[in-house]
Amino acid sequence: MKWFNFLGLVAVSFWVYIPAVQATEHHSGHGAGMSGGGGAGASQCQKARLERFNPPHLAKVAPGSDFSFYAFNIDNPGQLSATVKKEPVELTAEYKEPYFLVKGRLPAHLTHTAARIDIKASAKSSHCEEEKGWLLIIE
Repeated sequence: MKWFNFLGLVAVSFWVYIPAVQATEHHSGHGAGMSGGGGAGASQCQKARLERFNPPHLAKVAPGSDFSFYAFNIDNPGQLSATVKKEPVELTAEYKEPYFLVKGRLPAHLTHTAARIDIKASAKSSHCEEEKGWLLIIE
């Protein structure tokens, strides 16, 4: 009787395992010439890395102050956009192997308020885009 139970367990295991393997094989490439592993789209992009925000988060600054940050993994600075309190801000960028040093200026009319600088790095594919930001206290 124990042998019969063991065979039943093995049969049920294969019944569950085989369709899972077939489903994995089906979704790994969708055709000849594609390497397996979960789709090529996710591995073809590297998200932009935005860091070294200056002045730092929650710093007190004067109206019209300059700000800067580093942008890694972008092809050109045209992929970047910035807003302060939802107002577009002009950016300049200088390539400094392996990153862009990006600079902008806070709007001069913003006074006695907190303002978030929002940075967006655009990409061809939405899953490759990046958004970051930080908050400054404008005196």
